Amino acid sequence: MNIYVSNLSFSVQDDDLRGFFQEYGEVSSAKVIMDKYTNRSKGFGFVEMSDDAAAQKAIAELDGGMVEGRAIKVMVAKPKEERSSKPSYSNSRW
Repeated sequence: MNIYVSNLSFSVQDDDLRGFFQEYGEVSSAKVIMDKYTNRSKGFGFVEMSDDAAAQKAIAELDGGMVEGRAIKVMVAKPKEERSSKPSYSNSRW
């Protein structure tokens, strides 16, 4: 199960994120999303857990929890939407 975690402190790293979820079960991957220009955290990340029951328990217990003074939001990640490579101007009023 892929889990979305937001409102992370900018100091949280991949290993920290993994650590938050490891007590609930095996973590396949944990990734804090970084800005490609500044190389600074964007304040959110994704965690993959192989056991859905453990992932659901982690979501229930960690959502709203305080991490480094911030209340994190934890939920099941939505599938990534396809982006068009060209901007659409069809709805432009000009």
